[in-house]
Amino acid sequence: MKLIYDDTQDMLIDELINLGEKKFRATQIFEWIYRKHIYDFDEMTNLSLSLREKLKKYYDIGCLNIIEKQISKDGTIKYLLQLQDGGFIETVLMIHDYGRSLCVTSQLGCSMGCKFCASGLLKKQRNLTAGEMVNQVLTVMADTEQNITHVVIMGTGEPFDNYDHVMDFIHIINHPKGLAIGARHITVSTCGLCDKIKQYANEGIQTNLAISLHAPNDELRNQLMPINHRYHLDDLREALEYYIEKTNRRVTFEYILLKDINDSLIHARQLAHYIKGLNAYVNLIPYNSVEESGFHKSQNIEAFKSELLRLKVNVTLRKEHGSDIDGACGQLRAKKVGNKQ
Repeated sequence: MKLIYDDTQDMLIDELINLGEKKFRATQIFEWIYRKHIYDFDEMTNLSLSLREKLKKYYDIGCLNIIEKQISKDGTIKYLLQLQDGGFIETVLMIHDYGRSLCVTSQLGCSMGCKFCASGLLKKQRNLTAGEMVNQVLTVMADTEQNITHVVIMGTGEPFDNYDHVMDFIHIINHPKGLAIGARHITVSTCGLCDKIKQYANEGIQTNLAISLHAPNDELRNQLMPINHRYHLDDLREALEYYIEKTNRRVTFEYILLKDINDSLIHARQLAHYIKGLNAYVNLIPYNSVEESGFHKSQNIEAFKSELLRLKVNVTLRKEHGSDIDGACGQLRAKKVGNKQ
């Protein structure tokens, strides 16, 4: 049975018309779910009894099962959630001075194979639907009884490998009758699917784009991130130049610092050279160690950052979240179902 959260408002209008209902009912349903946070069709009292029965026949509604919840001393909350088909996914709530940000998972497992990432411990089984992504937000809001102000699609999976469902998800949470999360409070992260970056540039939305870069040259990136065999760094830069020209939006380069792997001053200089001339900045990320990967947190973070600043690169250092829990994407799920599939 389909999740009610799978439908954008336009999609729900079409579904209701097919059921012989008026299209304004879609707005009422959206308001019950996303403004009043009602997850029971019987409680939607301005809908007719006959419509409520139709909705119960065609749609599922309700929050996900919370299987485990880990709370960090810094306020970060890591959730292990169970989908309708029994699959396990994770989502992470991070508390910032500017709001409450949720890291959303887009796939059940991941097949990108980045060597340092816990998400790849379990290979992709399927894409999540838009509704399963929306439900991560609703479940955390219901559990904490507080709104989510920012969403980053940076959990398990490659969002652009699930492009259509991710776009529907964005339209639902951004819609003024939906969760009304501002476009500039929504970030999509990709490891570099260049064709999808160009497609995304033409969507006409003002969301943020983050690139999981993590290496400043093809030789090293080939070792760390298999996607680089398909799309080299020159291909990625060309796609980003197109995106920036088309959207006039700044791009974020995410760069996890790995001890003795990608954290030397030479790497910093190569990174500065690569992004020169782009409307972009670098977000340095301390590594949240994954036992199975063999990689370790860099001890050279401040020197790397200082070198980028010397070279006139806009750079930030991400605050560490959840270092005392299974904070890295995929860790909690891997422990639940085992590291092999």
